[in-house]
Amino acid sequence: MRAIRLMVTVALIGLAACETPEPVTAIPGGAVRAGKSSDLDGMPDLIVDAKRLATSWVVYDQDLRKDFCSLVEGGVSPGVHRVLRFGVTTPNIGTADLVIGNPLDHVAAGDGLFEFATCHGHFHYRHYASYELVSATDGRVYLAAKKGFCMIDVTPWRSDAPPAGRVYDACGTLVAPGNQGISTGWADTYDKHIGGQYFVLDDSAAPVPPGEYLIRITVNPPFECSLADSLRPRDANGLCHNFVESNYDNNQVIVPITIPDRPGKTGFGPGAEQPPDSEPEDPS
Repeated sequence: MRAIRLMVTVALIGLAACETPEPVTAIPGGAVRAGKSSDLDGMPDLIVDAKRLATSWVVYDQDLRKDFCSLVEGGVSPGVHRVLRFGVTTPNIGTADLVIGNPLDHVAAGDGLFEFATCHGHFHYRHYASYELVSATDGRVYLAAKKGFCMIDVTPWRSDAPPAGRVYDACGTLVAPGNQGISTGWADTYDKHIGGQYFVLDDSAAPVPPGEYLIRITVNPPFECSLADSLRPRDANGLCHNFVESNYDNNQVIVPITIPDRPGKTGFGPGAEQPPDSEPEDPS
Protein backbone atom coordinates (compact mmCIF):
# COMPACT_ATOMS: atom_id res chain seq x y z
CA MET A 1 0.00 0.00 0.00
CA ARG A 2 0.90 3.59 -0.26
CA ALA A 3 0.89 6.60 2.02
CA ILE A 4 0.24 10.26 1.40
CA ARG A 5 2.35 13.16 2.58
CA LEU A 6 0.38 16.08 4.00
CA MET A 7 1.66 19.62 3.42
CA VAL A 8 -0.57 22.49 4.53
CA THR A 9 -0.76 25.61 2.35
CA VAL A 10 -3.25 28.39 1.85
CA ALA A 11 -3.00 28.93 -1.89
CA LEU A 12 -5.91 28.64 -4.31
CA ILE A 13 -5.11 26.39 -7.22
CA GLY A 14 -6.56 27.14 -10.66
CA LEU A 15 -7.06 24.98 -13.72
CA ALA A 16 -6.51 25.88 -17.35
CA ALA A 17 -7.38 24.35 -20.70
CA CYS A 18 -4.77 22.67 -22.84
CA GLU A 19 -3.47 25.07 -25.47
CA THR A 20 -1.23 22.91 -27.66
CA PRO A 21 -1.20 19.09 -27.60
CA GLU A 22 2.12 17.59 -26.58
CA PRO A 23 3.55 14.14 -27.36
CA VAL A 24 2.00 11.19 -25.57
CA THR A 25 4.04 11.80 -22.45
CA ALA A 26 6.85 14.06 -21.31
CA ILE A 27 7.84 11.44 -18.76
CA PRO A 28 10.09 8.50 -19.74
CA GLY A 29 8.44 5.14 -19.21
CA GLY A 30 9.85 2.04 -17.61
CA ALA A 31 9.89 -1.60 -18.63
CA VAL A 32 6.50 -3.25 -19.07
CA ARG A 33 5.96 -6.62 -17.48
CA ALA A 34 5.99 -9.78 -19.56
CA GLY A 35 2.74 -10.56 -21.37
CA LYS A 36 1.41 -7.00 -21.06
CA SER A 37 2.05 -3.90 -23.11
CA SER A 38 1.53 -0.16 -22.93
CA ASP A 39 -1.02 1.59 -25.11
CA LEU A 40 0.72 4.70 -26.46
CA ASP A 41 -1.52 5.40 -29.46
CA GLY A 42 -3.10 8.67 -28.36
CA MET A 43 -2.93 10.75 -25.16
CA PRO A 44 -3.86 10.11 -21.53
CA ASP A 45 -6.60 12.11 -19.81
CA LEU A 46 -7.12 11.93 -16.04
CA ILE A 47 -10.31 12.87 -14.20
CA VAL A 48 -11.52 12.61 -10.60
CA ASP A 49 -14.44 10.28 -9.82
CA ALA A 50 -17.03 12.72 -8.43
CA LYS A 51 -19.44 9.98 -7.29
CA ARG A 52 -16.83 8.18 -5.19
CA LEU A 53 -15.76 11.43 -3.56
CA ALA A 54 -19.37 12.45 -2.81
CA THR A 55 -20.33 9.09 -1.30
CA SER A 56 -17.17 8.30 0.68
CA TRP A 57 -16.51 11.30 2.91
CA VAL A 58 -16.96 11.02 6.67
CA VAL A 59 -16.16 13.16 9.73
CA TYR A 60 -15.30 11.35 12.95
CA ASP A 61 -13.01 11.32 15.96
CA GLN A 62 -10.07 8.96 15.47
CA ASP A 63 -7.11 7.96 17.62
CA LEU A 64 -4.08 8.54 15.41
CA ARG A 65 -1.17 6.47 16.69
CA LYS A 66 2.24 8.03 17.13
CA ASP A 67 3.89 5.40 14.89
CA PHE A 68 1.80 6.36 11.84
CA CYS A 69 4.06 7.69 9.07
CA SER A 70 1.26 10.04 8.01
CA LEU A 71 1.60 11.83 11.37
CA VAL A 72 5.38 12.03 11.11
CA GLU A 73 5.33 13.35 7.55
CA GLY A 74 2.35 15.65 8.09
CA GLY A 75 3.49 17.16 11.37
CA VAL A 76 0.35 15.94 13.17
CA SER A 77 0.46 15.29 16.92
CA PRO A 78 -0.58 11.76 17.99
CA GLY A 79 -3.85 11.23 19.85
CA VAL A 80 -7.57 11.62 19.21
CA HIS A 81 -8.36 14.07 16.42
CA ARG A 82 -11.47 15.07 14.54
CA VAL A 83 -10.72 14.14 10.95
CA LEU A 84 -12.37 14.42 7.56
CA ARG A 85 -11.66 11.35 5.44
CA PHE A 86 -12.63 10.71 1.82
CA GLY A 87 -11.83 8.31 -1.00
CA VAL A 88 -10.29 9.48 -4.26
CA THR A 89 -10.32 7.61 -7.58
CA THR A 90 -8.56 9.03 -10.64
CA PRO A 91 -9.50 7.25 -13.89
CA ASN A 92 -7.59 7.58 -17.13
CA ILE A 93 -10.32 8.18 -19.73
CA GLY A 94 -7.86 9.07 -22.48
CA THR A 95 -6.82 7.16 -25.56
CA ALA A 96 -3.38 6.18 -24.24
CA ASP A 97 -1.72 5.05 -21.03
CA LEU A 98 -0.12 7.46 -18.62
CA VAL A 99 3.36 5.93 -18.38
CA ILE A 100 5.74 6.76 -15.53
CA GLY A 101 7.79 3.59 -15.17
CA ASN A 102 10.46 2.95 -12.56
CA PRO A 103 10.90 5.63 -9.86
CA LEU A 104 14.60 4.80 -9.58
CA ASP A 105 15.09 5.79 -13.23
CA HIS A 106 13.57 9.21 -12.53
CA VAL A 107 15.69 9.65 -9.42
CA ALA A 108 18.82 8.79 -11.41
CA ALA A 109 17.79 11.29 -14.10
CA GLY A 110 17.19 14.00 -11.47
CA ASP A 111 13.92 15.09 -13.06
CA GLY A 112 12.28 15.94 -9.70
CA LEU A 113 9.22 13.71 -10.10
CA PHE A 114 9.94 11.62 -7.00
CA GLU A 115 11.08 12.41 -3.48
CA PHE A 116 12.34 10.07 -0.79
CA ALA A 117 9.88 9.41 2.06
CA THR A 118 12.17 8.80 5.02
CA CYS A 119 9.56 7.23 7.28
CA HIS A 120 8.39 4.76 4.65
CA GLY A 121 11.83 4.14 3.22
CA HIS A 122 10.92 4.56 -0.47
CA PHE A 123 10.11 7.19 -3.08
CA HIS A 124 6.76 8.98 -3.47
CA TYR A 125 5.49 10.63 -6.64
CA ARG A 126 5.38 14.39 -6.00
CA HIS A 127 2.23 16.50 -6.35
CA TYR A 128 0.05 13.93 -8.06
CA ALA A 129 -3.08 15.67 -6.76
CA SER A 130 -4.12 18.62 -4.63
CA TYR A 131 -6.78 18.42 -1.92
CA GLU A 132 -8.55 21.53 -0.62
CA LEU A 133 -11.22 22.19 2.00
CA VAL A 134 -13.04 25.39 1.04
CA SER A 135 -15.75 27.37 2.83
CA ALA A 136 -19.01 27.19 0.86
CA THR A 137 -20.01 30.66 2.07
CA ASP A 138 -16.99 32.87 1.43
CA GLY A 139 -14.55 30.74 -0.60
CA ARG A 140 -11.87 30.70 2.10
CA VAL A 141 -9.43 27.80 1.77
CA TYR A 142 -9.22 26.36 5.29
CA LEU A 143 -6.93 23.44 4.51
CA ALA A 144 -4.95 22.42 1.46
CA ALA A 145 -2.47 19.68 0.71
CA LYS A 146 -0.40 18.52 -2.22
CA LYS A 147 -0.38 14.76 -2.22
CA GLY A 148 2.33 12.38 -3.34
CA PHE A 149 1.36 8.91 -4.46
CA CYS A 150 2.45 5.69 -6.03
CA MET A 151 0.48 5.65 -9.30
CA ILE A 152 -0.67 2.20 -10.43
CA ASP A 153 -3.67 0.43 -11.95
CA VAL A 154 -6.08 -0.37 -9.10
CA THR A 155 -9.68 -0.18 -10.35
CA PRO A 156 -11.03 -1.21 -13.79
CA TRP A 157 -12.91 1.83 -15.07
CA ARG A 158 -14.33 0.69 -18.42
CA SER A 159 -15.72 -2.60 -19.66
CA ASP A 160 -13.07 -2.55 -22.39
CA ALA A 161 -10.18 -2.19 -19.94
CA PRO A 162 -7.09 -4.15 -21.05
CA PRO A 163 -8.03 -7.86 -20.97
CA ALA A 164 -4.55 -8.80 -19.77
CA GLY A 165 -5.30 -6.99 -16.52
CA ARG A 166 -3.12 -4.50 -14.72
CA VAL A 167 -0.17 -3.26 -16.72
CA TYR A 168 1.23 -0.92 -14.04
CA ASP A 169 1.26 -2.74 -10.72
CA ALA A 170 4.52 -2.10 -8.87
CA CYS A 171 5.37 0.98 -6.79
CA GLY A 172 9.02 -0.02 -6.42
CA THR A 173 11.45 0.23 -3.52
CA LEU A 174 15.05 1.29 -3.04
CA VAL A 175 16.21 -2.10 -4.32
CA ALA A 176 13.29 -3.39 -6.43
CA PRO A 177 12.28 -1.64 -9.66
CA GLY A 178 8.75 -0.31 -9.95
CA ASN A 179 6.42 0.07 -12.90
CA GLN A 180 4.07 2.98 -12.32
CA GLY A 181 1.37 4.44 -14.53
CA ILE A 182 -2.37 4.30 -15.21
CA SER A 183 -3.67 2.34 -18.19
CA THR A 184 -6.40 3.76 -20.35
CA GLY A 185 -9.66 2.38 -18.97
CA TRP A 186 -8.21 1.94 -15.46
CA ALA A 187 -8.05 4.12 -12.35
CA ASP A 188 -5.86 4.60 -9.32
CA THR A 189 -7.87 4.50 -6.07
CA TYR A 190 -7.07 5.76 -2.57
CA ASP A 191 -9.54 4.46 -0.01
CA LYS A 192 -10.54 6.89 2.73
CA HIS A 193 -9.06 4.68 5.45
CA ILE A 194 -5.46 4.53 4.26
CA GLY A 195 -2.79 6.47 6.11
CA GLY A 196 -2.80 10.20 5.51
CA GLN A 197 -6.03 10.25 3.49
CA TYR A 198 -7.58 12.88 5.75
CA PHE A 199 -7.70 16.47 6.90
CA VAL A 200 -7.29 17.20 10.63
CA LEU A 201 -10.11 19.54 11.62
CA ASP A 202 -9.18 20.28 15.24
CA ASP A 203 -5.67 21.59 14.78
CA SER A 204 -5.21 24.16 17.56
CA ALA A 205 -3.36 26.49 15.18
CA ALA A 206 -6.09 26.47 12.51
CA PRO A 207 -9.31 24.77 13.70
CA VAL A 208 -12.11 24.26 11.18
CA PRO A 209 -15.50 25.31 12.62
CA PRO A 210 -18.74 23.41 11.87
CA GLY A 211 -20.53 24.50 8.72
CA GLU A 212 -20.88 24.01 4.98
CA TYR A 213 -17.75 23.30 2.97
CA LEU A 214 -16.48 22.04 -0.37
CA ILE A 215 -13.92 19.32 -0.98
CA ARG A 216 -11.94 20.30 -4.07
CA ILE A 217 -9.69 17.66 -5.67
CA THR A 218 -7.40 18.43 -8.61
CA VAL A 219 -5.45 15.65 -10.30
CA ASN A 220 -2.20 16.55 -12.12
CA PRO A 221 -2.49 20.08 -10.67
CA PRO A 222 -0.90 23.12 -12.33
CA PHE A 223 2.05 24.92 -10.77
CA GLU A 224 4.32 27.85 -11.50
CA CYS A 225 7.16 26.78 -13.80
CA SER A 226 10.73 27.12 -12.59
CA LEU A 227 13.97 27.01 -14.55
CA ALA A 228 14.10 23.28 -13.87
CA ASP A 229 10.73 22.75 -15.57
CA SER A 230 11.74 23.53 -19.14
CA LEU A 231 10.57 20.11 -20.37
CA ARG A 232 7.28 20.09 -18.46
CA PRO A 233 4.05 20.39 -20.46
CA ARG A 234 2.32 23.76 -20.10
CA ASP A 235 -1.31 24.77 -20.32
CA ALA A 236 -2.92 27.82 -21.94
CA ASN A 237 -2.06 29.98 -18.91
CA GLY A 238 1.62 29.03 -19.05
CA LEU A 239 1.41 26.88 -15.92
CA CYS A 240 3.33 23.63 -15.73
CA HIS A 241 1.97 20.14 -15.14
CA ASN A 242 3.93 17.03 -14.22
CA PHE A 243 2.60 15.11 -17.20
CA VAL A 244 0.80 15.86 -20.41
CA GLU A 245 -2.92 15.22 -20.98
CA SER A 246 -5.29 15.78 -23.87
CA ASN A 247 -7.53 17.89 -21.62
CA TYR A 248 -6.73 19.82 -18.44
CA ASP A 249 -10.25 21.23 -18.11
CA ASN A 250 -11.66 18.07 -16.49
CA ASN A 251 -9.00 17.61 -13.80
CA GLN A 252 -10.99 19.07 -10.94
CA VAL A 253 -14.05 17.95 -8.95
CA ILE A 254 -15.88 19.87 -6.21
CA VAL A 255 -18.22 18.14 -3.73
CA PRO A 256 -20.31 19.91 -1.03
CA ILE A 257 -20.09 18.53 2.52
CA THR A 258 -21.24 19.44 6.03
CA ILE A 259 -18.90 19.47 9.02
CA PRO A 260 -21.10 18.86 12.09
CA ASP A 261 -20.71 20.14 15.62
CA ARG A 262 -20.86 16.54 16.93
CA PRO A 263 -20.13 13.71 14.50
CA GLY A 264 -21.45 10.93 16.79
CA LYS A 265 -19.87 7.61 17.71
CA THR A 266 -19.58 6.24 14.18
CA GLY A 267 -19.10 9.50 12.32
CA PHE A 268 -21.14 11.83 10.15
CA GLY A 269 -21.44 11.62 6.38
CA PRO A 270 -22.15 9.03 3.66
CA GLY A 271 -18.95 7.14 4.50
CA ALA A 272 -19.93 6.53 8.13
CA GLU A 273 -20.91 2.91 7.48
CA GLN A 274 -17.27 1.97 8.13
CA PRO A 275 -16.28 2.68 11.75
CA PRO A 276 -13.05 4.48 12.70
CA ASP A 277 -11.39 1.26 13.88
CA SER A 278 -11.42 -0.10 10.31
CA GLU A 279 -7.95 1.42 9.80
CA PRO A 280 -5.76 -1.07 11.71
CA GLU A 281 -2.47 0.22 10.36
CA ASP A 282 -0.79 3.04 8.49
CA PRO A 283 0.07 1.62 5.05
CA SER A 284 3.26 2.59 3.24
